[in-house]
Amino acid sequence: MAILNITPDSFFDGGVNATETAWLQKVEQSVNDGAGIIDIGAVSTRPGASYVNEEEELKRLIPAVKSVVSHFPECIISIDTYRSGVAHAAIEEGAGMINDISGGTFDTEILNTVSRAGVPYILMHLKGDPLIMQKNPHYDNVTEEVMTFLNEQTQKALTAGVKQVIWDPGFGFDKTVEHNYQLMKDLKQFKKQGYPLLVGISRKSMINVVLGTKPAQALNGTTVLNTYALLNGADILRVHDVREAVQAVKILEMMM
Repeated sequence: MAILNITPDSFFDGGVNATETAWLQKVEQSVNDGAGIIDIGAVSTRPGASYVNEEEELKRLIPAVKSVVSHFPECIISIDTYRSGVAHAAIEEGAGMINDISGGTFDTEILNTVSRAGVPYILMHLKGDPLIMQKNPHYDNVTEEVMTFLNEQTQKALTAGVKQVIWDPGFGFDKTVEHNYQLMKDLKQFKKQGYPLLVGISRKSMINVVLGTKPAQALNGTTVLNTYALLNGADILRVHDVREAVQAVKILEMMM
């Protein structure tokens, strides 16, 4: 899954894909490098990001969705949103997957929207408001609490009629570095629950804090963690750098 941020303030590539020429070049490169899914987001959810209302999110997102669907009809287009109205509008334009960082807690109607459309739903764990989520995250047992959340929200999604749920433990969202690495160590426990597993750790602070790097320098650390995730059950890697992620997949496929 290639990340396409149509945002001015994302932590790594904010403002880079602000024009149609730029985002189409990004998607073309991602597809050529081996991406099967393009995940388009128009709202930054990094700690401290500015609030964006639904009207502005749609204004940024829908032109990009129309453009990418038109030029790359073979791709699965995922929409990174927690709003049911945005999800509905994007699906109407050809999007085929919804990636909800809130796991259905910010806008409960999104589960009905996904159900009516019959598209897969990525359900991520998030404990609080993303704008202040890293202030003081606390868990008695992070793996148990995240898994409980995912199971509970999955049951709500299935009850609403969602046909396919994909789990995302939510690395970097409401979690310390130690929490993130504990979840990574416990990936096989999530895998045992029977749902496809998405891992999104690309260039995040859990890498940079350990290595003393900035996001622009975190590709090698990202590849190491992506490889570990694949070995422990990850089905989808959500990444900024598709070529390197695909190379990790190919090497492991040969090993296996």
